Amino acid sequence: MGKARLEAFTDGVIAIIITIMVLEMKVPSGTDLAALATSAPVFSAYVLSYVNVGIFWLNHHHMMHATVHIDGRVLWANLALLFWLSLVPFMIRWIDEAGFSPLPTAAYGVVLAMAGASYRLMQAAIIARNGPESALAHAVGGDVKGTLSLALYVVSVPLAFFDPRISIAFYVVVAAMWFVPDRRIESKVK
Repeated sequence: MGKARLEAFTDGVIAIIITIMVLEMKVPSGTDLAALATSAPVFSAYVLSYVNVGIFWLNHHHMMHATVHIDGRVLWANLALLFWLSLVPFMIRWIDEAGFSPLPTAAYGVVLAMAGASYRLMQAAIIARNGPESALAHAVGGDVKGTLSLALYVVSVPLAFFDPRISIAFYVVVAAMWFVPDRRIESKVK
């Protein structure tokens, strides 16, 4: 099975997710800076979410570059990833309406953790299909960065009930870790 349809489908779904995210944002009710300031929390959630969705998309793109063959396991793992990413606009809307209160903040972490877990499942399925000597297997190695990211997401969920700001800081740290381009795959695929 070829990978072109999977890549095209994923690109389309992610484009829709990003479009929905921005369309869900409410415009400020006034025309001054004070009215704009009231939108700062949801705008911050949008920026963080845009970066997160973008990071998943970029890493997906690099992973597909290192992939020769896919199978049903890869397709299902990709659908799981897209499912969790498709919940990001809902999370932003909830945060907009409820604020960065414990439950929406924790739920945002669950969505990011499940997207990360789905990505890892997809990565494992691709390596299983392409073999332990594949470019992807060599590129990711033990995947310390991926493991640390997933751990921070998981830890952030219960912390949101203690202090949502700690969880948000963890989400920003993970995004910052991945914002720096990950050259592991690029270095193995020319």
